Amino acid sequence: MTEQTCKQFLEAIGSSAPTPGGGGVSAYAGAMGIALGSMVGNLTLGKKKYADVQVDVERLTAEAQDLMTKLAAMVQQDAECFTPLVQAYKLPKTMEAAQRDAILEQALVGACSVPLAIMKTSLRALEVHRELASKGNTMAISDVGAGVQFLRAAILGASLNIYINARLMKNRTEADRMIQEVEQIIADGSQLANQIFDQVKASLVRK
Repeated sequence: MTEQTCKQFLEAIGSSAPTPGGGGVSAYAGAMGIALGSMVGNLTLGKKKYADVQVDVERLTAEAQDLMTKLAAMVQQDAECFTPLVQAYKLPKTMEAAQRDAILEQALVGACSVPLAIMKTSLRALEVHRELASKGNTMAISDVGAGVQFLRAAILGASLNIYINARLMKNRTEADRMIQEVEQIIADGSQLANQIFDQVKASLVRK
C-alpha cells in the first residue's frame, strides 16, 4: 500500500473498502512521525556545533530509520491481519456454532496483533524523539514536536482497533490482559508526548 501515490492512498482510505482503515492510517502516521525524527537526526549529523553528540545522534537516526520502515510495513500488515476477521463474519450461520466461534475468536485476536505492534513501536519512537529533543539540531527542533504528535495519534488510533475487537472476544482473561497493556501504553505514550512537546514548545516560545 505504501507504494501508492499519496493521492491513491487517500482515495483508498476514503473508499468503501475495509482497508486501509484506522489501523493502517495509524501505522502510516507513526511512520511519518518517526521520519521527522530521522530528518532531525540527519540535519544534526556532521555539524561541528553538535560534535559532542554525534555518536548518540548516529544511533538515534539509525533507529529512527528502522522504526520508520517497520511502521510503514505495518500499513500492509494491518490489512492482512484484518482480512481473516472479515472472512469470519461471513461464515455461514449453518456452520456448527462452536467451530464458528473458534474461528471468529482466533480472527479477533489476530486483528489486534498489528495494532498492538503499532502502539509498541510508536512508543519506542517517542523515546527516540525524547533524546532528539535534547541532542538534535535546534534549527529543526520543531519537527521533533510535530513528529511526537503523529506518534501520539498512531498510539491512540491503533488502540481503538484493539478496543473494538477485544470487546467481542469470548476469552475475557486474554481480552482484559490485552486492554491493560493497551491502556499502559496510552498512559506512558501520552505522558511522554506531553513532556517532549512542552519541552520543544518552551524552547521555541520567545520570552
